[in-house]
Amino acid sequence: MLIKNKWFIGILLFLLADGILCLYVFGRSLWHPVYIKISGGQSTAEVVAAVQKSRPGALPKDITTFEALTLIGLKEERTLEVWGHQAGQPPRWIATYPFTGYSGKLGPKLREGDRQIPEGLYQIEYLNPNSSYHLSMKVNYPNAFDRQKGESDGREQLGYDIFIHGKSATIGCIPIGDPAIEELFAMVAKIGPNHTRVILAPYDMRVHDRKLVIPDVEWEQELYQLIDEALEVFVRK
Repeated sequence: MLIKNKWFIGILLFLLADGILCLYVFGRSLWHPVYIKISGGQSTAEVVAAVQKSRPGALPKDITTFEALTLIGLKEERTLEVWGHQAGQPPRWIATYPFTGYSGKLGPKLREGDRQIPEGLYQIEYLNPNSSYHLSMKVNYPNAFDRQKGESDGREQLGYDIFIHGKSATIGCIPIGDPAIEELFAMVAKIGPNHTRVILAPYDMRVHDRKLVIPDVEWEQELYQLIDEALEVFVRK
């Protein structure tokens, strides 16, 4: 009987742990707002409301008419462009924010601790309204391309936690200062992280035409062709 009871308790504990894990992963929309309130933090909706109240002209009046956003980070120029997409129309430039800090050099991020800003085609994973850097948004580095090249090169520790955020400190992220991140955060929140693409380029390939060779990397031209083709449609009139 004792053995049966131990098995029964073990199964209950397993099911309880599995249920808690599923709630944590898939029930974030239910528990996270409660957690934010208890911990004294702010929600994404509260940030957006505060930005719109304190700075009425910070967001384009027609921001909700955009179906998607593209953020273009140019490392050499140290600027982050914001473009909006509307059905049947070419991308429309919305704003340009200067980097307030920079680390690393031209070339893709290869490993953890190299202080490099990644280069490639990414998405915004989620928004963090309670960041240590005022506000932040997570870039999905390493993406499939990064992991594939890391595997073929024999690199395992590719790095992680790449954000676009406020303040000015960085060791591989993109800081744009607090006022700028408030505007950008609110725009991305309204359109949705899942509808926000990120293009990170070593330099503005729409203006400069040169071959950038990265030491110890054999696939940089493949990467830069992808970036170059992605940038072609973003033309300011």
